[in-house]
Amino acid sequence: MFERTLYRSDMLKCALCQDAPCDAACGKLAPSSLLRSIWFDNEKGAAGRLPAQDPCLNCPGNCEAGCVRPGEVPIRKLIKRLRAEVAPQMEVPLPQDEERLWTDLCGVPLENPFLLSSSVVASTYDMCARAFEAGWGGACFKTVCSLDIHEASPRFSAIDGADGSIIGFKNIEQLSDHSAQENMDIFRRLKKNYPSKFILASIMGQNEQEWEDLARMCEENGADGVELNFSCPNMMEGGLGSDIGQVPELVERFTAAARRGTKIPLLAKLTPNVANMSPAAEAAVRAGADGIAAINTIKSVIGVSPHTYVSAPAVHGQSAVGGYSGNAVKPIALRFMAELGNNPLLKGKHISGMGGVENWSDAVEFILLGAGSIQVTTAVMQYGYRIIEDLKAGLNLYLAEKGIGSVKEAVGLALGSISATTDVLERDTVVYPKFHRDRCIGCGRCAISCADGGHQAIRLNAERRPVLDGRKCVGCQLCVLVCPQRAITSSGRRVAKKQQ
Repeated sequence: MFERTLYRSDMLKCALCQDAPCDAACGKLAPSSLLRSIWFDNEKGAAGRLPAQDPCLNCPGNCEAGCVRPGEVPIRKLIKRLRAEVAPQMEVPLPQDEERLWTDLCGVPLENPFLLSSSVVASTYDMCARAFEAGWGGACFKTVCSLDIHEASPRFSAIDGADGSIIGFKNIEQLSDHSAQENMDIFRRLKKNYPSKFILASIMGQNEQEWEDLARMCEENGADGVELNFSCPNMMEGGLGSDIGQVPELVERFTAAARRGTKIPLLAKLTPNVANMSPAAEAAVRAGADGIAAINTIKSVIGVSPHTYVSAPAVHGQSAVGGYSGNAVKPIALRFMAELGNNPLLKGKHISGMGGVENWSDAVEFILLGAGSIQVTTAVMQYGYRIIEDLKAGLNLYLAEKGIGSVKEAVGLALGSISATTDVLERDTVVYPKFHRDRCIGCGRCAISCADGGHQAIRLNAERRPVLDGRKCVGCQLCVLVCPQRAITSSGRRVAKKQQ
């Protein structure tokens, strides 16, 4: 984590361009691809793609001069570090095939576990086709309905991280604005032209008959599975979307209706706007669902203007509660993954996980907590379908390094480590921090945080280096988290409190 964080921090000025000028300026490598891999936590994948002969030797730096921000991105330095520091640490060579990624969704084959989630990123034939060409295993098409959809403008807002990238995203978007028949035509074309890709049809009915009819229609027109949207937080009419997902009785009723309409796999997509997801999930399974999809977006308000007093996105001076997504919601999504994965009544049911997945390591976390497939929207909206390259490559290399033969073998491996309460945790030992003085720059952030937010166990010496008072340290490791240089790590050594 130390090296990855620093590598990414060195390329914060990189715009991750389309048809990147640095590639044309170089002529020997594709620097933009290597930089994207660094950004998406796939440094080993980047290092493994470097040619045996170093084309950067005696290079005048045309790539940096050709950058849209000339001289601001240290491209050569980053590539040299991949060769000198990352490549020697590679435990196994890059896999030459993607067999480890092959899996299934309720028995239907998947080329890899990555699907577009039901949203604007999977709302037309052309978009899904381009995603399939890029390498996505399937798509959950934007929710089909009989409602007359008219979207607001604008309908997106976001919270940026320190590097300018989106960490939290809000939308007030609703369902597909195409007619059901138009969407059925898209399903037929996609299945004809991309028969190996998984078409998951999201639907939302207004009554039992509509749920049944839409499910039947999707199967008849080529869908491989149906996702029941019990979770959209943005519906104009009451009694739809997340209003259903919060009431297990309604989930059971409408799942049963959809089950009557189709024999293909059914997933109930549930809302996170509840204290516990299990009651709704169990209701769906009782009614015939083959699995669960989670999470949808979280009801939110962000960006209230101190001048206009209106939240974002503002539509003619008004705003509304909307759905929050992006990397910021991943901890909440993982909490629900653990709940569903540890529920014995859901054993053997497929879980399609989503909520903040941006890179392959995010996906691994969902898989380890029980997800058999992964859905993505917000990261695609920010970076494009091209992220699938590093999602697949990073996951494939991870599985190879761990000696895990397939995605399915990794599903749920971390569930035993998660408890719903903290009463099971051992509390009689302390794990001290470890200071790496070669990395320390003497900023004193550790001392400030320990003094004002911890236990006053760190001071700076005359050389501005941290010194730990073991009698006061309780092992909270706040200092590890706040160090901007990642110069503090866990020692990993447990000491009994009575020995302090």
